[in-house]
Amino acid sequence: MSGSTEYDVAIAGAGPAGAQCARDLADRGFDVVVLETEPEAEFPAQSNKSTGGTFASMMTAFGVPDDVVMHETESVVLESPNEHLTQSQPGYVLEFADFKRFLVEDGREKGAEYLFDARVREPIVEDGDVVGIRYNGDEEVRAEIVVDATGPAAPLAKALGVVDLSRTNHAIGIEYQFDGVALDHRGHADLTDALMLRLDHEYAPGGYSWIFHTGVETAKVGVCFIQNEEYRDHATDERTVDGYLEHWLDTDPRFANARRIPETQVRGSAYVQPPGSMSTTSFMAIGDTVPSVDPVWGEGVDKCMRSARAAAMTADRCLTGTTDTAAREMAVYDDLWHERVAPRQDRRLTMTKLLYLASNERYDRLMQDLNRTDRDTLSEINGGNKREILKLLSPSDLPLLWKYWRKA
Repeated sequence: MSGSTEYDVAIAGAGPAGAQCARDLADRGFDVVVLETEPEAEFPAQSNKSTGGTFASMMTAFGVPDDVVMHETESVVLESPNEHLTQSQPGYVLEFADFKRFLVEDGREKGAEYLFDARVREPIVEDGDVVGIRYNGDEEVRAEIVVDATGPAAPLAKALGVVDLSRTNHAIGIEYQFDGVALDHRGHADLTDALMLRLDHEYAPGGYSWIFHTGVETAKVGVCFIQNEEYRDHATDERTVDGYLEHWLDTDPRFANARRIPETQVRGSAYVQPPGSMSTTSFMAIGDTVPSVDPVWGEGVDKCMRSARAAAMTADRCLTGTTDTAAREMAVYDDLWHERVAPRQDRRLTMTKLLYLASNERYDRLMQDLNRTDRDTLSEINGGNKREILKLLSPSDLPLLWKYWRKA
């Protein structure tokens, strides 16, 4: 067995969660190492799996520079088959590869070490405690605290029994960037400088599709849905996720003159489920390993960054003064996650299941109802306010509610 190196914290995965956690810890003066599967020369060719849509709060909170922004947006649009809602809200579409490289470079400047071409194999456990990471066969790094930020692969978290990602909650998606998209087509919402999400089972049964304006007539266009058969009641055939995207491109007039931009395909996956446990002795799982993606609208960048910061705060607390990485101390991360990363997550998961089980006709009525609702109430609904959510329901929703409880 080769010799090992010791650190305060060892992180598996250099995505937004892992790299941000390393930034925060290095900035606090800790010795931190990040292990990343991809070779450095190719990074992040194989892990560029995000639409990159986010909002000003994330950019400001984490010091993200404008030079990783592909396009600034001014509004959010929600579409159903025949209706839409437009809300003024500044946002950003990130050049995701540049964003990830920035996080790595900035972390290095702060003192974080990176080991690329390092395929994580398993946690090193001694006397019941996690003491390091084994990678590339028999190579090791040892640390007081180990963090799994590898996303749904979760080799460390799964081995330790910290996460249980269920295939029935697995969502998959595909996206391309297009030129020549008619962003202001007659009969549709104006998507100029907008982030648009569409609820429509014809194109994404048990999920949603999107158009994110990226400048001039270019846009990111994609489809995502949960694969579980319970959410496929509205599917009309056995199309793959690629087939649904192609069907949207073929039938929506906004794409009549659109041209696919080469080498812009992005494929990704996430789990839409309660997080369960997130830590144990000397160990935390962060980002999409937990998972952290917003269950309603799929926003993941901000959630990953917030979970990274919560983990860094926990590590700082456990390693400052007398080192104590017992499970009860590491569980501070779980508390911070529920408080600062995804408050009211259970309610938002319920909203998600109800949305994806509803019919297209109900989506149209939802947009009509939301258009009659003031902005503050919309914010409360989006945040999971039970009282405001219930106001959107009517007696005609009883079959939908029964369907939800029967499948829950």
